[in-house]
Amino acid sequence: MNQTSSQPSTWSQRFESALHPAIARFNASIGFDIRLIEYDITGSQAHARMLAHTGIISAEEGEKLVRGLEQIRQEYRQGFFNPGIDAEDVHLAVERRLTELVGEVGKKLHTARSRNDQVSTDTRLYLRDQIQQIRVQLREFQSVLLNLAEQHVETLIPGYTHLQRAQPLSLAHHLLAYFEMGQRDWERLGEIYQRVNISPLGSGALAGTTFPIDRHYTAQLLNFSGVYANSLDGVSDRDFAIEFLCAASLIMVHLSRLSEEMILWASEEFGFITLKDSCSTGSSIMPQKKNPDVPELVRGKTGRVFGHLQGLLVLMKGLPLAYNKDLQEDKEALFDAVITVQACLEAMTILLREGMEFHITRLQAAVNEDFSNATDVADYLAAKGVPFREAYNLVGKVVKTSLAQGKLLKDLTLDEWKGLHPAFEADIYDAIAPARVVAARNSYGGTGFEQVRRALQTAKNRISHKNADD
Repeated sequence: MNQTSSQPSTWSQRFESALHPAIARFNASIGFDIRLIEYDITGSQAHARMLAHTGIISAEEGEKLVRGLEQIRQEYRQGFFNPGIDAEDVHLAVERRLTELVGEVGKKLHTARSRNDQVSTDTRLYLRDQIQQIRVQLREFQSVLLNLAEQHVETLIPGYTHLQRAQPLSLAHHLLAYFEMGQRDWERLGEIYQRVNISPLGSGALAGTTFPIDRHYTAQLLNFSGVYANSLDGVSDRDFAIEFLCAASLIMVHLSRLSEEMILWASEEFGFITLKDSCSTGSSIMPQKKNPDVPELVRGKTGRVFGHLQGLLVLMKGLPLAYNKDLQEDKEALFDAVITVQACLEAMTILLREGMEFHITRLQAAVNEDFSNATDVADYLAAKGVPFREAYNLVGKVVKTSLAQGKLLKDLTLDEWKGLHPAFEADIYDAIAPARVVAARNSYGGTGFEQVRRALQTAKNRISHKNADD
């Protein structure tokens, strides 16, 4: 039943004529807020039950409203309810259809309620669900990182600062850094969930209502943890949406950083990973190419989510209390950010799980062909009593000389080492071997293999533990 016929306005008799068709189209939000329809129905059912519970309407009327709303839910799910632009928004569309189904009692649903507190409630119900879904996706993403890390505890990878070779790392340690980012994302969303999960229903347009409503009753029916203490704040607050967009932006930052590394790693210059055919595409004219589409798209979509955050901040900064039509603009930003984050998490999880593989031999060769063990030479001398700064300067000279001779530190003879400083012994070769360099960094949180194995176990415990807010 496509609701496209001309309908009388819901506004009071103060208005003598209908909206201009172009203004009606401009004003309408049904094109995007239809996404809220099931949340609107759920919130309206709770409101109807509360009206009956408090005696504002009869129990029979309340039940009739609840049944009618459920019928609309089923019609929508089956594709029979498709409100058109004349409905303006999802809330009016549902109310009109309800009145068609149950008669005059349908007009009682909006008693003691405004669209202002109605849409605020719907948005919170929607976002509450999406946060939980994203947290589940984050756990899947973390699990894939853990599985990869377990396979590569003793696989070495060059570590970088300023995108210059710095010190060798356990590949697992590198992957676990992204696990930690995901953990913060998961925890952050849990904290935001608590502030999303507050009911504005019953705030009315801005000042509450004269009817003897029970706001805590509807909050309980909708599984909200509490109610807004101030009706003005209840209808005009969008902090929860901004907080979510902040968290969404940070998730995208983390995915984008990993994407950038994977793009580099997949290049011929690095050659650390190979992308499988299932997660990459080719060039239309260069047959040899395999493009890292997934990480490139994630990197690109990151700016899109940032834009939604900036847009909502700018939207809110100048709004006086309470509700303003500007707030209609929060939904498309929120909906698109949710869709984007969920899609990017899914794509990156698939890519890590089955769309790429590490080149172990190339990684091993990479850590053997640089001076990333120079710090360990300085540490070696410092452990033998040479002041670290003196050792640091000496090793700098050694690197400079070696570069001029086309040598690596491992290529120096023992006589050459002793010529640099008498403290050098034959054990210098073991001290600067990449695996030894990594294993020696056994401080808490370091890349040493022992620490990495402990970190893996800790990470497993964290994601298997069932927190109260899961």
